[in-house]
Amino acid sequence: MKKNDQKLESLDIEETLPHQINAPSFKGTGIEMQAPYMNEHGVIIGDSVYASPESPLENWTEDTDPEIMVGDHWVHPTNDIGWNTAENRELLEEKRKPMAYPFMHPTKDVGKGKD
Repeated sequence: MKKNDQKLESLDIEETLPHQINAPSFKGTGIEMQAPYMNEHGVIIGDSVYASPESPLENWTEDTDPEIMVGDHWVHPTNDIGWNTAENRELLEEKRKPMAYPFMHPTKDVGKGKD
C-alpha cells in the first residue's frame, strides 16, 4: 500500500464533529461528511490534529518555499476550522430544510391572519 492510499476513518458522529465545541452539524444539508485523507506531502488532513511531523510547517527552514503550503490539498472539505465561523454555519443552515414538525399542522395554516 502506498503512503497516500491509506484508508482513514471518518471522525463524525451523525454528521457532526462533537470533539469541536463550535463545529456545525451537516445533517440535512446534503453535504456528505468525509474521512480524513493524506495529501501528497504525507500530511493527514481533517484528523483534527493540527501538527504533523511530515508538515512543512514542522520542518520549516529559511530555504522552504512558502508556496508549498498553498492549495486545496491542505483544506479538508468537512473537517476544517473554517466551518466553525458564523458565516459558514449560515451557509449550512440555508441548505437545511426547515423542521416544521411538531410545531406546525400538516395541512392547516393556523398562523394565517394572526400577524
